[in-house]
Amino acid sequence: MNILTFDIEDWFHILDHKSTKTEKDWRRYESRMHLNMDRIFRLLEETQQKATFFCLGWVARQYPDIIQEIDARGYEIATHSDLHQLAYEQNRAQFAEDLKRSIQSLEDVTGKKIRAYRAPGFSIKEQNKWALELLLENGIEIDCSIFPASRSHGGFQNFGFARPGWIEVGGMRLKEFPINVAYLVGKPFIFSGGGYFRAFPLPVLNRLLTQSEYVMTYFHPRDFDPDQPVLPDLSLARRFKSYYGLGSSYDKLQHWLQRNHFSDLESSNQAINWDAAPVYSL
Repeated sequence: MNILTFDIEDWFHILDHKSTKTEKDWRRYESRMHLNMDRIFRLLEETQQKATFFCLGWVARQYPDIIQEIDARGYEIATHSDLHQLAYEQNRAQFAEDLKRSIQSLEDVTGKKIRAYRAPGFSIKEQNKWALELLLENGIEIDCSIFPASRSHGGFQNFGFARPGWIEVGGMRLKEFPINVAYLVGKPFIFSGGGYFRAFPLPVLNRLLTQSEYVMTYFHPRDFDPDQPVLPDLSLARRFKSYYGLGSSYDKLQHWLQRNHFSDLESSNQAINWDAAPVYSL
């Protein structure tokens, strides 16, 4: 099962960075949303692949035409929060308000119910797992926020499995599609999205994809934009992580989509026997 997803945000939505943290900061930068979305639309049309788009509520308000086009093309729309803040830096009230606003903004544009969520930076972890309960309270049925390995933002190392399953919380159950992992010398690592995808050579990516029974991809429009500006105040490590491999990433994804079948989240959800899926109890 290969699932194709995109997190719809602009190139300057860099997490945990002072000069790009707030909505006020974002006004200093020129948007590249339309240019990069056109690139993604073209690739999906050429390869006839389905995908799920996790969109910011902020994008729905700033660029409703982008959300409308995603919907008009028949792609599934989910929420990626409202203002792209790390979930573990929010308290319960802040998280709930951000979630509600994102859902409302997206539903106002599409007229369709938002059923799935992914936290920015996969930032739901042990310390803020209460956020999963708030997802259920706000009508979210499917979560894609769990990153079952170590990571700078988020990381739920003790989650227990890296395949679709149930999360049992507050007497209710939430469907979880975590990020998939591969193993090297017994330790989990990620390859299927973002900077990880850009860093690995294509032959390695092909081998890992072929060997995996379940792959959850996550790409951003900026992952395929080699001409985007470079933020001047990034550390060398962050600059490498944010910009390495931009020149080859589009060709890599095109190769994957031309040679492999991918589905969107909803199609994958319908294909799973949920009665036999594992259960993680919080």
